[in-house]
Amino acid sequence: MDLRDILKRRRMVRHYTGEAIPRETLERIVATVRRAPSAGFSQGQRLLVVDDQGLLADLAALAGNDDPEVEPWFPSAPAHVLVLTREADYHERYRSDDKLQEGEEIEWPVPFWYVDAGATLMLVLLTAVDEGLSAGVYGVPVEQDPAWRALLSIPDELRIVAGVTIGRGAPDPLWSRKTSRATQRRRALDELVKWNTWSS
Repeated sequence: MDLRDILKRRRMVRHYTGEAIPRETLERIVATVRRAPSAGFSQGQRLLVVDDQGLLADLAALAGNDDPEVEPWFPSAPAHVLVLTREADYHERYRSDDKLQEGEEIEWPVPFWYVDAGATLMLVLLTAVDEGLSAGVYGVPVEQDPAWRALLSIPDELRIVAGVTIGRGAPDPLWSRKTSRATQRRRALDELVKWNTWSS
């Protein structure tokens, strides 16, 4: 599929048929982590795939999607991919001799471990579409973070950045009426992109 076609088809899907996704398909999707950009080739991104039915049910219970007016997002998703980052990989890499500046680690202009995790997240989303699937992004609420870590045995050194549900999309008319995509206008390109100076 052409990249432009993939981009046109990409949207956040929150309702799935529940049909299982073959392991080899999920493997192709998450293999993209090895092609994701990373500052200094720090390779601090990690992915955790959850396709075990028991764990999926536990995640759905944690999410608490009890609203009968909203499609069963978590209960219908046959797979989740958690995007994680290990900040220490970046500090270790930038304390290497070839990265030191005047004997010191750089002052990070922004936390690139999150920048790189975002790039990885987008590759997962686009590859899911390329595989003929749908996907939706979610965040793990701060107060639920300990429960997710305990359930999925996530070590303290890894930070949960976001989760992605993956599956075969099902119609979601009720959610679509409530979601931002239906209630907010798409910004014009000239609001989002400037040339040469921001005041142009």
